[in-house]
Amino acid sequence: MNAPFKLRPYQQEAVDATLRHFRRSDESAVIVLPTGAGKSLVIAELARLARRKILVLTHVKELVEQNHAKYESYGLTGGIFAAGLKRKESRHQVTFASVQSVAANLDQFRDAYSLVIIDECHRVSGDDTSQYQRIVELLRQQNDALKVLGLTATPYRLAMGWIYRYHYRGFVRGSLDGQDKPFQHCIYELPLRYMINRGYLTKPELVNAAVAQYDFSALPQDRFGEYAEKDVNQLLSKHQRVTRAIIEQVMELAGDRQGVMIFAATVDHAREITGYLPESETALVTGATDLTERASLIQRFKQRELKYLVNVSVLTTGFDAPHVDFIAILRPTQSVSLYQQIVGRGLRLDEGKQDCLVIDYAGNHVNLHHPEVGEPKRNPDSEPVQVFCPGCGFANIFWGKTDGDGHVIEHYGRRCQGLLGAADGDDAAALDTRPQQCDYRFRFKECPHCAGENDIAARRCGQCQKAIIDPDDQLRDALKLKDAMVIRCAGITLSAQNGKSEGKLKITYHGEDGEELSESFDFSKPPQRHVFNKLFGRRLADSRAPKVFRRADEVLDIEALLPSPDFVIARQQKHYWQVQERIFDYQGNYRKANEV
Repeated sequence: MNAPFKLRPYQQEAVDATLRHFRRSDESAVIVLPTGAGKSLVIAELARLARRKILVLTHVKELVEQNHAKYESYGLTGGIFAAGLKRKESRHQVTFASVQSVAANLDQFRDAYSLVIIDECHRVSGDDTSQYQRIVELLRQQNDALKVLGLTATPYRLAMGWIYRYHYRGFVRGSLDGQDKPFQHCIYELPLRYMINRGYLTKPELVNAAVAQYDFSALPQDRFGEYAEKDVNQLLSKHQRVTRAIIEQVMELAGDRQGVMIFAATVDHAREITGYLPESETALVTGATDLTERASLIQRFKQRELKYLVNVSVLTTGFDAPHVDFIAILRPTQSVSLYQQIVGRGLRLDEGKQDCLVIDYAGNHVNLHHPEVGEPKRNPDSEPVQVFCPGCGFANIFWGKTDGDGHVIEHYGRRCQGLLGAADGDDAAALDTRPQQCDYRFRFKECPHCAGENDIAARRCGQCQKAIIDPDDQLRDALKLKDAMVIRCAGITLSAQNGKSEGKLKITYHGEDGEELSESFDFSKPPQRHVFNKLFGRRLADSRAPKVFRRADEVLDIEALLPSPDFVIARQQKHYWQVQERIFDYQGNYRKANEV
């Protein structure tokens, strides 16, 4: 038997975390390691330690081959089941397979497997009919204690969000209550900065575009912050001079670089870029490139016969060319995960390689070392901000805004992501009882039946299970009534109605077209004081600093900080309008005040 590779300390920690988790639980788990961290060695070590059958799945033949080679470096023999490699072996204790080939030959996988390992597991969707899910379901029929482990550098999908629910450091992922995830637990994670600072990865030299830059900010985005291909093509067709200037700079800066990867926005864009590069040194790879031709072009690039490799969304994962030392980003993205995948292509260590030049020509404004927030940006000015929960003290990361001193002035988080009862460190992954998510909500919709707080998108109360009126229905119904007034609230003003410090407080709601509605709260009466605090005090400073007001003058002292509702609904009485509903944190089809 050949001497096995010596695992790096973090690789051994990942292996140990896996063993601890699966000794206590059958729930699925994820290991998060940056690109270039050696996930194949972690897989090989886990397979070496196994005593029962294991299936290692991934989506491309190159990774099947790479993971298999690492395992056999231990002097062990494993099978390969991948049509692209012209091998279909399923009788070994450890089988390395492509997900497509296994899904097409499920009848050959009816043995009792103990563990399924999924490399690049961010590709697993929550759809029960997906290839990965069908394979796991079949294997669970043979062994209901089947363990499922995923490995990825980026545990996030634009169409889904986070691929797991519970993190071993004591927080949850995702803002939607009860949202299904392909995996339950993240049991080990290593940040990119750790790998770079300790010399396990090449240092990225991040440079601002010096000559020209695209401006995608005016284009409409979908709910995931991405752009339609036709819109991007239309914009780029008007800026051919920009593209030419960019590529001229890329070629100038590439003079002493070994391998240059250029990430284009669309196929048409990639072809234009390729046309400006020296033909004898350039390859273009897209999703439509013939697989045999793709393999040949990539091999020539790896052998340094070609210097420039232009691609469109096909070489962000599963691609290993350590000599790459220049990444040019000419495509827009709001995803930190995708950005890390792109830059990660140039961070592997290689002999003589000092750094990797990274230039973003698309104005993405993504911080390589920031965590993925898990929600689309509300606007280009948003940045990740830390928000402490007033309930449990957990430090949440949300999109938000800061002032010139770095203080958070606004954020868009909904619910605290902290876990109550979670232990520190790796032990949290091994708890016999699952910890509960903190129920503190920064934004909430109150149930009219039990006054319980729910997510602002909830249709049914999570406490009493009764239906919650949809804000759009409320507005639609009110707009149909002749004796109802609906205003888009653009702000509020306050005034005292008597001399008593605790006395009455008048709130005037100002509509964007000059309309006004008013109501009063008598702070000497506990029920009215309670209603005011529930509506306004609870939401003070985005709910980061909720306050219980006992007197009217306390409110007047911080009038500028008081939150405004998005809509106010009133019904006409004999001589006045009576406010009946105030809608905060509105999300729906109606335009809010001062929105275009």
